[in-house]
Amino acid sequence: MKTTIALMLAAALFLSAADQTFTGTITDSMCGKDHSSMKMGADGKCTIACVKAGAKYAIFDGKKSYTLSDQKAPEQFAGQKVVVTGTVSAKGDSIQVTKIEAAK
Repeated sequence: MKTTIALMLAAALFLSAADQTFTGTITDSMCGKDHSSMKMGADGKCTIACVKAGAKYAIFDGKKSYTLSDQKAPEQFAGQKVVVTGTVSAKGDSIQVTKIEAAK
């Protein structure tokens, strides 16, 4: 009985840590979904500038913004729609990135 319960708990933990996919726009943790107040033109340009100023790359999925563990790969997709594969943190505010690719 104890073994069965332990196996069920282990399986639940494994499934909760499985990779998920998120479709959204690469942005930054400072501006989030709206870059208009920065008056820098294109969202991608603003995103890169904000990250250089200390913000973190993030993905905005239309409802929520998640910071990304990978802070190098997102630069090439700044302001663009992407699919991010990874695991959401326990707090639910960041993604441990496995893969980032352009959305089709």
